[in-house]
Amino acid sequence: MRKLTQNEKPDELERITLAEAEALVPTPDGKRSAALFEHGTLQVKLYAPRGADLQQPHTRDEVYVVVSGSGVFVNGGRRQPFEPGEVLFAPAGAEHRFEDFTDDFVTWVFFYGPQGGEVRA
Repeated sequence: MRKLTQNEKPDELERITLAEAEALVPTPDGKRSAALFEHGTLQVKLYAPRGADLQQPHTRDEVYVVVSGSGVFVNGGRRQPFEPGEVLFAPAGAEHRFEDFTDDFVTWVFFYGPQGGEVRA
């Protein structure tokens, strides 16, 4: 397990607050996504795009948990509205992005599993 934030207190290694995560976005090089935690194949990030979402397909499965904002999630050609509290899934390799999102859009991102994604039944 590896926590990637500034708060490395031993009694808080398994805890990341939203405020702690938001303090890392944007990154010093201007990226709107920051890695926060890694354990095994799991990587946790906070993503807060502004204007346009330019992400490309990823090599692993990912889950988004919307913190704030709303918009449209495009996933493999399907368009779905989203709002705070929702969970969204994008399989490895799928073209996906957020569109028409509000200026306060923030989401947790969980990458997991092997390259190419988990086996689908």
